[in-house]
Amino acid sequence: MPLQNYYNKGVTMAFEPLKDRILVLREEQSNQTASGLYIPDTAKEKPLEGKVVAVGPDAKNDGINKNDTVVFANYTGMEITIEGVEYLILKSEEVLGLIK
Repeated sequence: MPLQNYYNKGVTMAFEPLKDRILVLREEQSNQTASGLYIPDTAKEKPLEGKVVAVGPDAKNDGINKNDTVVFANYTGMEITIEGVEYLILKSEEVLGLIK
């Protein structure tokens, strides 16, 4: 089931982050540039922002909540696949900011 369906149907996950960890779904990038050129998947960089799917109890104290859009640096966190969808587990201190 695509992750968009998780948001639309309110399906709960079987994963709960511990301590100050958060579970993030990276935002999808367009595979076409503004000038109309198509970028192959192998040449695309991974996005540096994503939507928070789950929040550990200590991360809530840092002001990070579920459904927030966060910005993070390259090479942070740990990638994980749950039910065929790729996520990123980050510590709350690795979040550079929130997009409102």
